[in-house]
Amino acid sequence: MNESYIPEPIGIANLPNQRYKLVLKEGSTFTLMVAGESGLGKTTFINTLFQTNLKPTKDSRNRFNSPIKKTVEIEIIKAELEEKNFKLNLNIIDTPGFGDNINNNLSWNSIIEFLDDQHLSFMKQESQPDRSKIKDLRVHACLYFIKPTGHTLKPLDIITMKKLSSRVNLIPVIGKADTLTPNEMLEFKKRIREIIEIQEIKIYSPPIEIDDQAATEHAKQLIESMPFSIIGSENKYEVNNVQVYGRKFPWGIVEVENDQHCDFRKLRSLLLRTNMLDLILSTNEIHYETFRNKMMDSEDISEVNNVDKDKLSDKIVNNPEFIEAEKRLKRYFAEQLRNEDQRFKQWKQNIHTEKNRLNHDLAQLQSQMKKLEEEVRLLQETKKTSMV
Repeated sequence: MNESYIPEPIGIANLPNQRYKLVLKEGSTFTLMVAGESGLGKTTFINTLFQTNLKPTKDSRNRFNSPIKKTVEIEIIKAELEEKNFKLNLNIIDTPGFGDNINNNLSWNSIIEFLDDQHLSFMKQESQPDRSKIKDLRVHACLYFIKPTGHTLKPLDIITMKKLSSRVNLIPVIGKADTLTPNEMLEFKKRIREIIEIQEIKIYSPPIEIDDQAATEHAKQLIESMPFSIIGSENKYEVNNVQVYGRKFPWGIVEVENDQHCDFRKLRSLLLRTNMLDLILSTNEIHYETFRNKMMDSEDISEVNNVDKDKLSDKIVNNPEFIEAEKRLKRYFAEQLRNEDQRFKQWKQNIHTEKNRLNHDLAQLQSQMKKLEEEVRLLQETKKTSMV
């Protein structure tokens, strides 16, 4: 697990408004995780979201010459956001290369283990007498990037989203939305929503405030836009005498912050303006408490104290490489067992053959012995007759 730090403050538009300052303390922490296949623009999205180079973009031109990663590498990027003298600590949890391997069985385990580890770490720190320096890396929101195939969710997406939704506020997004037409995107979103409902995947839904009409309408727009279609770009172009972030094509420019082109502004509003507080509170009140109650309700309280050993054992047992090695050993021992069984059967056959040979020789010896005894008897009778 790698950590990179960016010490200088980073200005950003649309940080929490005045009512958030009444609740969020100075120096509060917000942790955002991005997951999904590589090549969907996760890194570019992070840099576009915060309008700075939080993480260098990898050169994808040589990606085919790069070795395939066998595990999911968790990377932590830490930064400090500042807007109008209000500071917020930001943690970005990146999971590059997720789902790239030929065999992706249990490839989501590293992400799940990371989420559980952060809950466990916070739980242990909470039980200490001194809580002034608690290190909190609990993830408040996870953006799961979906490949813009235009068809449906892959089985890997479904099972991974199910696992994540039980531990974190899951927000599905469609990366590189400019590869689909508006009609294709609407149909793709519809299919994804249907699968999410059928598979009972719990995704984050902004709360609707009945007493605030504007907030209610905004929340409904966010809900209707899920999964969010995203376009990321670190390049600026001039459109109508205004510099905008976007992607340039022969037929025109796709603008990142144009609601007719993608849902970038809506997602940014959900994460950094209107729903940041709810994401933090729901993480603490729902996901963390669920984990905590599960640990405390254990019949054997020693499980809580020994959970690190148990988790280490689970990591080994559920590791795809361990499973494959175990299968190889089982095949090897099964082959050895078959060979030994064959050798035993051959040995048994040889013993049976040798026994038959010895019995045959013994029968011949007994027959010869009887003949000799008969000859001796005849000689004795002949001798007696001659003496008379």
